[in-house]
Amino acid sequence: MLEHFFQPNTVAVIGASQDPVKVGHAVFHNMISFGFKGVVYPINPNAQSLLGHQCYPSVMQVPGNVDLAVVVVPAKLVPAVMRECGQKGIDSVIIISAGFKETGPEGAQLERDVGAIAREHGIRVVGPNCLGIVAPALGVNASFAPGMPKPGHVALMSQSGALATAILDWALAQGVGFSKFVSFGNGLDIETLELLRAWKDDADTAVIVAYVEGLRDGAEFMTIAREVTAVKPVIVLKSGGTAAGARAVSSHTGSLAGSEQAYAAAFHQTGVIRAETVGELFDFALAFAYQPLPAGAGTAVVTNAGGPGIMATDAAERSGVLHLSSPDKSTVERLRQKLPAAANFYNPIDVLGDADAERYRFAMESVLADPNVDAMVALLCPQAMTQVEETAHAIYDASNTDHAKPVLACLMGGEKMQVGRRFLEANGIPAYAYPEQAVGALAHMVRYRQRLAEPEPELVSFDADREKVKQVFGAVRAQGRVNLGEVEAREVLTAYGFRVPEARLAHSAPEAVELAEAIGYPVVMKISSPDILHKSDIGAVRVGIASPDQAADTFDLILLRAQRYMPTAQLRGVLVQEMIRGGKEVILGVSRDPQFGPLIMFGLGGIYVEVLKDVAFRVAPLERRHAEQMLHEIRAAGLLGGVRGERPADTEAIVESLLRLSQLTLEFPEIVEMDINPLAALEPGRGVVAIDSRITIAERTGQ
Repeated sequence: MLEHFFQPNTVAVIGASQDPVKVGHAVFHNMISFGFKGVVYPINPNAQSLLGHQCYPSVMQVPGNVDLAVVVVPAKLVPAVMRECGQKGIDSVIIISAGFKETGPEGAQLERDVGAIAREHGIRVVGPNCLGIVAPALGVNASFAPGMPKPGHVALMSQSGALATAILDWALAQGVGFSKFVSFGNGLDIETLELLRAWKDDADTAVIVAYVEGLRDGAEFMTIAREVTAVKPVIVLKSGGTAAGARAVSSHTGSLAGSEQAYAAAFHQTGVIRAETVGELFDFALAFAYQPLPAGAGTAVVTNAGGPGIMATDAAERSGVLHLSSPDKSTVERLRQKLPAAANFYNPIDVLGDADAERYRFAMESVLADPNVDAMVALLCPQAMTQVEETAHAIYDASNTDHAKPVLACLMGGEKMQVGRRFLEANGIPAYAYPEQAVGALAHMVRYRQRLAEPEPELVSFDADREKVKQVFGAVRAQGRVNLGEVEAREVLTAYGFRVPEARLAHSAPEAVELAEAIGYPVVMKISSPDILHKSDIGAVRVGIASPDQAADTFDLILLRAQRYMPTAQLRGVLVQEMIRGGKEVILGVSRDPQFGPLIMFGLGGIYVEVLKDVAFRVAPLERRHAEQMLHEIRAAGLLGGVRGERPADTEAIVESLLRLSQLTLEFPEIVEMDINPLAALEPGRGVVAIDSRITIAERTGQ
C-alpha cells in the first residue's frame, strides 16, 4: 500500500539544510509551505532549527512515529540512513539523492545494497535519483520542484526528474491541476507498474499520464495496463523508441523489429494512448480529465473563420475515426432563423467573422442539442469584432447545458486570446492554440470509447503435434546448430497445421529430374542448407523449372553457386518443390523482444520487405481482432482485396495463420526468430501455402 507516500501524517526530511541553494532546504521548505496539515521534522545534526522548526540530529530522536522519510543526503550515507529508518519503523521512504546506478558500476552496487536494506526492513522506496512526490489536495510537496500545482484529476509519473520539473513549471503557468505527481527516478522499488495498480482505483484520478523510458517487465505491464485502461485512460510518452533490441539478426522480422515496434504494439493491444510529444501528452490528458467521453464519432465544428474550419475538417478526416456529422434538418432551420444569410448552416458551422458572443452561444447550443452530434469543437479567431472573454464564457455556458457531450475549444492567436484560454482552462474546458490539437485530442477520446465497447478477448487454440516439434528442435541442437534447415522448418510448420508445397530432397542431378517429374512441372528448386538463410541472395533459388534438362542444369548451377559463395556451408542437396501459382505473397514472422516476448509481424512478402518496411506488429498471444487489424494496417492492404480485376486473397486463412504462429511461438519460447516468406495467400476458400520459411532457436530450452 502506498498511502503513507500520499497521505502521511508525519514526515521527516533527512538532510534538511539551512543553505537556501541546497536541495535539502528546498524539500523542507516545500513540505511546510503549501498547507500540509501534518507534522514535518527537519533532520540535521549540525543545526538547532530550520525555518522555525526544531532540528533533530537523527530520525531516531524524533518523538513518536514517522510515516514518510524524505532522504536528501550524499549517496554514500544513504545505506546508514535506511537502516535507521528501518529501526524507527518507517515503511515509506523517498530517496531524492543521486549517485547510484546512473553513475556506473559502483553506484549500481550501492543501489543494490540500499534495496537489500529496504527489503530487510519492509520499506517501500521511491527513487533514488528522483524529484520526489507531490499530492496537491493534501498540501504534500515532498520534492524540490519550484512551486505547487493546483489540485486536479491528472495523475502523472515520470522516470525523468528534469522532465518532471519542466512539466510542473508548465502546469503552473497553464493552471493544470494534478491529483498525484511522482518522479521515481531509478525505480529501485516503486515504478510504473506499481503506480498503475495504485492509481487504477484512486477516486481523485480521472486520467493517468506517464513518461516512460523503459519497463521492468513488459508482459506484466500489458496485464496491468489492460486492467487499468478498462477503468480510466492511460496516456504514455515513451522515449528511446529508435533503439533496437540487442541480438543477432538473421531474419527479415529480426531486422525490422525493435523496441519501438514492440512498445507500439503493446500500447495498442492494451488500450494505452501513445503521445508523441510532451504537448500531446497534456493535450490528451486535459480532454480526458475535464470532459465526458463522446457517445460516438459525430463531430460538429463551430467557427468564425472559414480557414480554421477547413483545417479542423481535414484533421478530422485524417484521424481515421472522426466524421463531421450532418446536422438534423431541424437544426439547420433553427440556425437559418438567427444566423446571417451568409453564414454556413452545415458542418462546419461558420458564424462569420463579425460574430459576437451571443451569436456563438446560439449556434453552439443549437449544435449541441442536435441528436446527430456527439462532440463539438469551438474555434475562435481574433478579428476586430471578436469578443474573446465573452465568447469564452459562452463556450463554457454551452458546454454546461444538459447534453453530456464533450466540448473542446481552440482559440487561435497569441496575447489577445490568453484571457479566453485562461478562463476556459480554469473552468474545465480544454483550450488549444491550433485546430489539429483539439481534433487530435477528441479523436483519442473516441478511440478510447470504442475500446471500452470492445468484446472480451477471443483467444483460439489449434490442435498441434507438439512432440514432433520437440523432436525437431532436439535433433537440431544435438548437431550443435540453432538455425533449422528448410526441411526441418517444414516439419515444424506442418505440425502446427500449415500447408506447405510438396517437396523432396535431391542429392544428384538425375534424382532432381526424377523428383521434378513425380511432382509435376513447373517446379521450384532451391539449395537445402541450415547455414544459408537468404538463398536468393546467392542465386540459390530458381523458379519455373519446366523440363528435365532444366532440372538437371539447375541442380548443378545451384550447388556451384552455394559452394562458391559459402564454401564452408553444410550442403544437404537441392530441394525440388511444387510451384504454387497465383495468390498474393505475404510474410509472417516472429522476433523475440527482450521486454515483451514474441513479437508477431505481418506484411507483404518477397525480397523487398526490408526495403519497403510495410509491416504491422503485435505481441503474442494474438486475439483474433488483433490479427484482423494487422491485415488492414499495412499501406498495401488494398492489394489483398484484389485490384484491376485480380482475385482477392483468402484473408481469413491469413488471420488463422497468424493465430497458429502466435500459438507456436508461445508454446515454444525457444524460437528466437522466424519467417514464413512468402506465404502464398490464394483466392478465398483455397487457403494459404507456406512456400519458404526459416527458424532460429535458442541453444538451450528455456534460454
